[in-house]
Amino acid sequence: MPNPRFRLHHVQITAPPGSEAEARAFFVSVLGMTEVSKPPELRGREGIWLDFGGSQLHVSAEEPFRPALKAHPAFEVDDLDAVRARLTAEGVETWEDAPFPRRRRFYARDPFGNRLEFLSRPIDGT
Repeated sequence: MPNPRFRLHHVQITAPPGSEAEARAFFVSVLGMTEVSKPPELRGREGIWLDFGGSQLHVSAEEPFRPALKAHPAFEVDDLDAVRARLTAEGVETWEDAPFPRRRRFYARDPFGNRLEFLSRPIDGT
């Protein structure tokens, strides 16, 4: 049997119940993601769904809520410096970690304390 092809559909992170407005303010207004409608069967559940480059980020309510301090989505962005400047201007702390092969990167936390990673495109352009 040939190996199946995989493509990321979505990543789910959690937030405290009732935090949809704060999630929209951060992920849509600050980061520029696009909110997408949930399917009718799931519209009664708290949280928001977002599109980023053809994949989705689902921010869902969890009680009790615990932020993901280590596990995280990593977003490849066209202009890493612009994303970092935008986050910094909004008062979001960013930090660097060990080098990543052929890429620049930094980390930040969303308003709920979840860890997020932002990566440049490969430095050699591939």
